[in-house]
Amino acid sequence: MPDAIFAHPRLAEVYDAFDAPRDDLAAYLAIAGELGAQRVLDVGCGTGCLAILLAAAGRTVTGADPAAASLAVARAKDGAAAVTWIQADATRLPPVGADLAVMTGNAAQVFLSDEEWAQVLHAIGAALRPDGYLVFETRRPARRAWQDWAAEPTPVTLDIAGHGPVEQRFEVTAVDLPLVSFRVTYTFLVDGTVITSDSTLRFRDREELEQSLAAAGYRVLDVREAPDRPGREFVFIAQGTP
Repeated sequence: MPDAIFAHPRLAEVYDAFDAPRDDLAAYLAIAGELGAQRVLDVGCGTGCLAILLAAAGRTVTGADPAAASLAVARAKDGAAAVTWIQADATRLPPVGADLAVMTGNAAQVFLSDEEWAQVLHAIGAALRPDGYLVFETRRPARRAWQDWAAEPTPVTLDIAGHGPVEQRFEVTAVDLPLVSFRVTYTFLVDGTVITSDSTLRFRDREELEQSLAAAGYRVLDVREAPDRPGREFVFIAQGTP
């Protein structure tokens, strides 16, 4: 089940406001061009920011996500009609024959067990053409991002169209490496509604990721920096081996 931050209709509607700016997306558009990808599968597409940009660039795009609320937000955006939207988790993807599958927003970290991560990699491989590409990002464990999160407890309040002022409060709730858990609390100040979302991420190191990709039938072509977050993330570019 997706976390409430993606699955609760009210939280899905304010997600983009708190997640902006999406400076990471330009790098994925550039990589799609670099790889010559015409058919792209956006795994964990969320509210559709990248999928719509890829489609606007002339690519055939499928956006897949398990959260109906996030997909509803995606479908309501300008340009959404150019994307095929599918409600599906990453272990049950359609065989679209994509040239490229992408996972942005550190979506790769939500798969906590080795078994689930292996299932995801195999499902993506089945959704790609035999020599298709997989590109995803994940936070570097050595950077210890959770320490930064814990050091910034100050809530953020934004005035969001259709919702009024909304306060977001972030709290790290557990660090049991390689797992880190946190809670995000939203208070809709217009009516006092409080909604919480609890999440857990797994921090995998580069060697572990390379081994898991090889076991699932991929070869790693490159491991890059995230241009907007140097030193904080790995960006893996892998290719299926027919």
